[in-house]
Amino acid sequence: MAIILDGNRVRDEIKEALKPRIARLAAAKRRPGLAAVLVGNHSASEIYVRSKLKTSQELGMCSEKITPPESVTTEEMLALVSELNARSDIDGILVQLPLPRQVDAKRILLAVAPDKDVDGFHPYNVGCLVAGLPGPRACTPAGIMALLDRYNIPIEGKRAVVVGRSDIVGKPVSLLLLHRNATVTICHSRTPGLAAVCREADILVAAIGRPARLDAEYIKPGAAVIDVGMNTLGRREDVARIFRNSPEKLSAFDKRGNVLVGDLDPIDVAERAGAYTPVPGGVGPLTIAMLMANTVESAERRLASC
Repeated sequence: MAIILDGNRVRDEIKEALKPRIARLAAAKRRPGLAAVLVGNHSASEIYVRSKLKTSQELGMCSEKITPPESVTTEEMLALVSELNARSDIDGILVQLPLPRQVDAKRILLAVAPDKDVDGFHPYNVGCLVAGLPGPRACTPAGIMALLDRYNIPIEGKRAVVVGRSDIVGKPVSLLLLHRNATVTICHSRTPGLAAVCREADILVAAIGRPARLDAEYIKPGAAVIDVGMNTLGRREDVARIFRNSPEKLSAFDKRGNVLVGDLDPIDVAERAGAYTPVPGGVGPLTIAMLMANTVESAERRLASC
């Protein structure tokens, strides 16, 4: 029977491990500080930021939300980021995307000081990842590695296939797996014979953003399967087809009007994988946990440098 890789459990373990570290920083009058910049009234972004700040406060960290108006300019945002870079009480800066059209998002993200880039997106930190040097790692890939480790999934010497080449997930998780001595193949929508390549994987990571795109044909029996996808099904017929007329899922759809599904066929992955992440409740909960870990590490580095 396949092992379900419970992201909620691992998230809670990571948070518990952070608490004594935060307490030591607080005793040294150096509680970790996280600043979240949220522009405008984007409902999904508001939910994400609220969740991140709530978690930081529950852990005993300092946090603040900064809300420039929708009309903010690139220059005004650059000035704000510069101010946050200079503040000694801020260890992590989170600029929530998307930004309004008139704002040059790339310039804003590049302006964040690399040592306060707790998302791990700055080119300097990406370079540190490539070179195997210390630095904040992109949160979702770091969460994937934490999940594999907590469940003692072997990585060294294993064949890993990553479907998806984004800068946020696909590329960094490939590098993290490579640093752990996996043999890594990165695939995408234009990879010839994609199913055959995926079937070679002892560790399969799916991050393509297409609901239930990978079925049994893509899964090696007994593989560890990490589903990063978070896709919303808004049609009842799609829920019925993908979940094989599951009464539970159809009832959930009738109640909420939508159901979440990953990038892998949920029935096939449960039947063929040796271990797999559910959607929801797999990779998702770990992203915020790793954001908190990056912020704490940033505060610890600052305290050590004093």
